[in-house]
Amino acid sequence: MDATYWNTRYEDGRTGWDLGQLSPPLKAIIDAVTDKQAAILIPGAGSGYEVDYLLQQGFTDVTVIDLAPLAIDRLRERVGTPAGLTTLVGNFFDHQGQYDLILEQTFFCALDPALRVAYAQHMRALLKPGGRVAGVLFATTFPFEGPPFGGSVAEYRTLFEPNFGAVRLEPCLVSVKPRLGNEVWVELRA
Repeated sequence: MDATYWNTRYEDGRTGWDLGQLSPPLKAIIDAVTDKQAAILIPGAGSGYEVDYLLQQGFTDVTVIDLAPLAIDRLRERVGTPAGLTTLVGNFFDHQGQYDLILEQTFFCALDPALRVAYAQHMRALLKPGGRVAGVLFATTFPFEGPPFGGSVAEYRTLFEPNFGAVRLEPCLVSVKPRLGNEVWVELRA
């Protein structure tokens, strides 16, 4: 699942993960952030509806990265290139930086499960001291070959606890209807 794979999904409109709007769980996370200068990363940003909301709320240091050039092109067409927004086409695992908050939604589940340990390690490396990863993960397995790839709270604990000082996983009660009962809040602290 390389850049060509994801770009083709956007070209063909096979983007079932795209809600067409900011998801309620990410809105709740963003609404709780009081520091408008917090450095925020959105990996696997896709359409990046979180970006619109972050900018509307006055956040001044937002970085998005996606493998698919078409996803980033469409995001740039929609929001422009305002000050405080960095849009990158590239591989998350090659990205360097330090962030206060990394927003997670539909990125983890899009990765081959063989990359999950590397995901946890790289997320931790990208966090500033006291920083956190926050968002939602699927709390279910799927009866088909992904993506998306699901998982369980027990699996996530085993994966994240060696890499983070604090791990919070609990049912997500504000999911959109199609995902309600199938998502778990995740908060990983440096």
